[in-house]
Order: sequence, then C-alpha cells, then structure tokens
Amino acid sequence: MYMNDNGKIWLATGEDRVYLEPSMCNRHGLIAGATGTGKTVTLKVIAESFSDLGVPTFIADIKGDLTGMCMPGCENKHILRSIETMKIENFSYGAYPVRFFDVYAKQGHPVRTTVSDMGPDLLARLLGLSDVQSGVLRIIFRIADDNGMLILDLKDLRAMVQYVGDNANDYKLKYGNIASQSIGAIQRALLTLEDEGGNIFFGEPALDLADWFSWDNEGRGYMNILECNELFQHPLLYSTFLLWMLSELYEMLPEAGDLDKPKIAFFFDEAHLLFNDAPKALIEKVEQVCRLIRSKGVSVWFISQNPSDIPETVLSQIGNRVQHALRAYTPNEQTALRYAARSFRANPNFDTERTLQELATGEALVSVLDEKGVPTIVEKAGILPPRSSMSAVEPQLIQQTIFTSDLRDKYTETVDRESAYEMLAAQYEKQEAEQKEAEAEFEEEKKEVETQKYETELDKKRAQLEKEKEKLEKEREALRQKAKKKTTKKTTSVMTKTVNSAANTIGREIGKQIIRGIFGTTKR
Repeated sequence: MYMNDNGKIWLATGEDRVYLEPSMCNRHGLIAGATGTGKTVTLKVIAESFSDLGVPTFIADIKGDLTGMCMPGCENKHILRSIETMKIENFSYGAYPVRFFDVYAKQGHPVRTTVSDMGPDLLARLLGLSDVQSGVLRIIFRIADDNGMLILDLKDLRAMVQYVGDNANDYKLKYGNIASQSIGAIQRALLTLEDEGGNIFFGEPALDLADWFSWDNEGRGYMNILECNELFQHPLLYSTFLLWMLSELYEMLPEAGDLDKPKIAFFFDEAHLLFNDAPKALIEKVEQVCRLIRSKGVSVWFISQNPSDIPETVLSQIGNRVQHALRAYTPNEQTALRYAARSFRANPNFDTERTLQELATGEALVSVLDEKGVPTIVEKAGILPPRSSMSAVEPQLIQQTIFTSDLRDKYTETVDRESAYEMLAAQYEKQEAEQKEAEAEFEEEKKEVETQKYETELDKKRAQLEKEKEKLEKEREALRQKAKKKTTKKTTSVMTKTVNSAANTIGREIGKQIIRGIFGTTKR
C-alpha cells in the first residue's frame, strides 16, 4: 500500500516524503517516545508495509491493541486529516493475515520450547542464578548429554537436578565440585519459575520458527502476534523468551548477505525489559546477536520509551530511528532528552532537542538509512495512518482465528515423550525393585538364620532338659535307693530286736537252769 514505484516503504511525510529502504531494514530500527505519542501507530504502519512487501513479521503485543490488524480499520477524523494533509491517494482500509500465539495458550497457539533448546546460560539468567550456581547448572546439562538424557520440560530438569545432587560424589572427579547449596538454590529457583508459568512454556511440541515464514494467497507476509498481556507480568520470562527466539533464529537461518528486503521482521515492544538488571555478558550476547543476525536477513525493531533504555552497544547497531515526543520534567528526563537529540544527524532547519518536546501525537523525528547505508538528516514528519483497525478485537474472533488456523493441530496437543524424567524414574523404579528384592532376600535369610538359631537354641534347651531329666532320674533313683536302704535297715532292726529279745529270754532261762544245776536246785 505504502510503496512507490521504486519499491520503497512510504513511512511518513514532512516537508518531503520519508521512505524506508527495504534493503536497509536488516540494519534494525528503533521506535521511541513517551506514552501516548504514537509508537503503536508507527509499529502498525511499518508491519503492514512489510506484510505488503511479502515480509512475515513477529510482533510482541503488550497492550492487546495489535489484535485489530486482522480487521480493516474504520474512518475517523484523525485518519481523514492525515489522508488530507499527506495527500494520500486511493487510501483504503484492509485486514492483514494474522496468526495469534500465547505462551499461556489462552489467546493464541501455545508457544513452547524445550529446556535443552533454551540452554544453561539463558536458563541461568531466567532463574537468577549466581556464577557458581550457573556453573553447577552447566554440569547438570553436561551429565544429561553424556548419559543420553533429554531435558525437555521442567520435570526433566528437576529430576536431573535431584539425581546429580544425590550422586554428586560420583561425578566430582570428572565434572568438578557440585555443592549441595547450589543444588538447593537451583531447586528453589525452579519452584519460582513454575509459579510464573514455566510448566506451560517448557515442553513439546516446541515452536518451529519456520512456521512464521508464511504468506497468504496474495503473497502478503503473515503477522505472527504474540499475546503478551499476561507474559508481560513476568518480565524475566518475557525478556528471556525474546532473546532465546533471536538466538534460535540466528542458528536456524543461513547466511544471506545483502538482500533487497528482509526475510522476516521482529518487533519487540517494551524492549527495555531485555536489558533491565542484565549482566554485562548478557548485553554482549544481545549485541552480538543483533550484529550478526542482520547478515541472515532479519530485521529487528526495538520499541521503548527512550533510546537510553537500550544499551549503547546495541543502539550502535540500529540504523533506522523513529523518535516520537519526549517529556522532560525531571533532571533525568532532561538528560535523556539531550541523549536522544544527539543520536540524530542534525537538521539545520530546527533545534532537535526543542522539537522533540513540541511534537504532537502522530508526529516524529525520523532518520533512516539511505541506499548507501548512510543515516539521513533527521526530519520532522507525520506518520502515515494504518489500514487495519486500531481497536482490539473481541476474544471470540481471536478464538475463531485460532480454530481455523492451519497450525492448530500442530501445537494444540502437548506431547510428553520419554526423556530424563522417565529414564530416571525407570532407573529409580529398578533400583527400588532391586532394593526391595534385596531386602526380601535379607529378610528371608534373616528368617532362616533366626529359624536355625531358634532350632539350635531349642536343641540346646532340649539337651539341657534331657540332662536335667537324667539328673532328676539319677536323683530319683538315689532317693529310691536311699529309701530302700532305710526300709531294709528298719526291718532289720526290728528283727534284730526280736531275735535279741528272744535270745535274751532263752539265755536267761538257760542261765537259770545252769545255775540251779550247779547249786543242786535243778528239778529232778
């Protein structure tokens, strides 16, 4: 729609028309300005122009007002005034081919990636780990790789962390020290990530970025809109996801050199979230990706309130700039204003710093790269109106768009194939079964030993009882013999007494007779 005969994108109109060179769009861009100054309109116009040019786009929709791009716009006084003042001929409203995505799978196709694809470095940043804890996380990933264990979702990672922690001593010599404190810190961080929706984000089927390279029947590039209203509430997950996406795209695409137009364009709203509290190493990573990915034919546009929100190393990679009005009520805001003004190639016809504060809604200071890659002198211009609707569409229409999408069957149902969790669970089950079997064998052996011990003790007691029985028998026999002796002795004593008594009597009688005989007194 906004392309002239030379294939340039008509972006804005000031004293002259301002055109965006498609061949220079892979040098990236910046859309900045205070809230309510027209950044969203600029984003929509550039995205629509890319789509008309046959360039697919990815757009992070923070406020939900970009969903209207699937519906034609409607007439209002602001658009009519723009059409008249900019002398736009044959302007017409129109809808664009749109696909909706949502990490939380509520207002779009589910967006997932695997923990392995995210990698330990980005994941460590997402979990807020220290350098030492990040090192332990890398060891966990290395152990998983060496043992052929896939880490696809958070339950896989939790299982691996627990496994490595339990077997830290076994891996110490080969991989290095694995402190239990670091294991505990990683486990606590994973719980926090789960609360932020990590269980939904990590899994399969993982997002195939190749699906974003799609065109409708008219050759217009699809707009892939990521619904970020809920994701935006978790800034760390949001920024890490965007950085992962750029890294994956860089790895996926081949070198393309200088193209007449980008292969795909990315629009990152609230871009400052990528860099808030980010360590130096991460900022260097973003700068590296932005510098190298342009050779893959990717155009990246950062949308933020102030250019100072973007690190200088990243800002230096940006060639196309659209700066809407800035407010300068505080010393910090005045410093940011001067910073933004000095980033442009000065126009002798006006004071850049002063003009930045006087811009009306829909106006901007624009500087783009010309055909030779040289930044143009900054121009004060009005941004063209978008063709699609500026209003958010009803949720029912979004659901209908999702339902009729050719990607619905591919991403709707989750897949949980065998990975680290299942492998470790099977290993634990095997170990548990072996342990139970060993315990059963031990109990059986213990029972046999106890039985043998019992039988031995019983034999001993039986032998002891036999001995006691024999002793008792001997004692009983002795008692019987003793009793018998007493009885015999008693009987003998009685008989002896009787015999003695008789003998005594006989003796006395005989004695008497003898005495009588002697003295002559024996009877005749």
